[in-house]
Amino acid sequence: MLQSINPYTQQLIKEYDEHSFEELDIITEKSAQAFLLWRKKSFVERTLLFKKLSTLLLSKKIVFANIITAEMGKPLNEAIAEIEKCVNGINYYAEKAERLLQPTKIETDASESYLVNEPLGPILALMPWNFPFWQVFRCAAPAMMAGNTIVLKLSPNTTGCALAIEEAFHDVGFPDGCFQSVKIQNETSSYLIQKKELRAVSLTGSERAGSIVAAEAGKQLKKTILELGGSDPFIVLKEADLDYTVQMAIIARLQNAGQSCIAAKRFILDKTIAKEFIEKLIEHLNLLKTGNPLDPSVTIGPMARIDLKYGLIEQVKKSIAAGALLYYGSLNENSDSFFSPLILTNVKQGMPAYNEELFGPVFSIIEVDTKEEAIRVANDSPYGLGASIWTKNTDEAKEMALEIESGMVFINDSVHSDVRLPFGGTKISGYGRELSEAGIKEFVNIKTIYLK
Repeated sequence: MLQSINPYTQQLIKEYDEHSFEELDIITEKSAQAFLLWRKKSFVERTLLFKKLSTLLLSKKIVFANIITAEMGKPLNEAIAEIEKCVNGINYYAEKAERLLQPTKIETDASESYLVNEPLGPILALMPWNFPFWQVFRCAAPAMMAGNTIVLKLSPNTTGCALAIEEAFHDVGFPDGCFQSVKIQNETSSYLIQKKELRAVSLTGSERAGSIVAAEAGKQLKKTILELGGSDPFIVLKEADLDYTVQMAIIARLQNAGQSCIAAKRFILDKTIAKEFIEKLIEHLNLLKTGNPLDPSVTIGPMARIDLKYGLIEQVKKSIAAGALLYYGSLNENSDSFFSPLILTNVKQGMPAYNEELFGPVFSIIEVDTKEEAIRVANDSPYGLGASIWTKNTDEAKEMALEIESGMVFINDSVHSDVRLPFGGTKISGYGRELSEAGIKEFVNIKTIYLK
């Protein structure tokens, strides 16, 4: 039995019966049969359906946003913005897919040689709860515009979101079986990975989940895309505009209550500006409001699940026991799902706040003397998803960006996903890319045609 629980009220929203193995067999076979039809659809036909889908999402964005907020606690304005981002992503691929996937001529000694991009087949999408609509569509839109079909397994606590998305595909007329959602516990995903009908796997989740999925898929020789955790460095150099940088730090750390893989987590500050940065940060933190995520004035909602809150508390406690200082805020160990923003200073190697991903509103402060030390600390992590550099000396920042071990480096802006740019990481933050041309080509067979 799957349960969806409102993290703000702690009330049960709904229970869902899990799909049996027999039902999963039917779903995967249905996806395979739908693929045979869907792959033959022209780009014009696929575009028409996705345009209808984006129109539906836009017209019902308040409805869908309320489902997101109810199931995982995101403030309603952030949930609405998530739906709008989905609309932009869908429209991008609806309009660009044909051009991105057009055959490419290659000059060889043949009379004619070229590459074509063909769909792989049904794709298993294992998606998380933190952006329950955007994560799904940033996988499904490019994969399906390329001709693949999708079987979605969304986190159990956001099952309502998964079913709403499936219903949206159905309502605008997608062929039956093109997009299906399964209701299963995380552990049952391995059964689906083994199904021969499913040709590849896309996972967004923790590094632990990534290692399990990669191992299971490897046994089946199936391609995987893994977008995993991050402990993104937020590097503030002495030339930074501190007023602007602190404003962006609030966004970079606290959007979605800090529950984002690309949230800034390690704040690496030049010692000469560290005190002023922290003082300005506290001024902004004092203006924030936690509470009912349906209240437009609330800026930080509850964490998505109470177990996630207590896991974060343990990481903070272990960091403090190892010498970190709780400089701002206090630990709320009550039986609600709220976690107020904290600032930890004196963060050093060996602490969870330094070495692990803290998936919640905790600012880990690390002071450095030079830009070389900033780069060393930024790279002194098993993660490599995103990074940001804040300075008026952009030439220096561009040089530093080349030395930082991550999939993305943003200069004077917070790390974020843009459908026009590849999204993904390195090291234990995963491999492969979503979005842009790179993303749509992850789940295609690049076939060589050679004529002589």
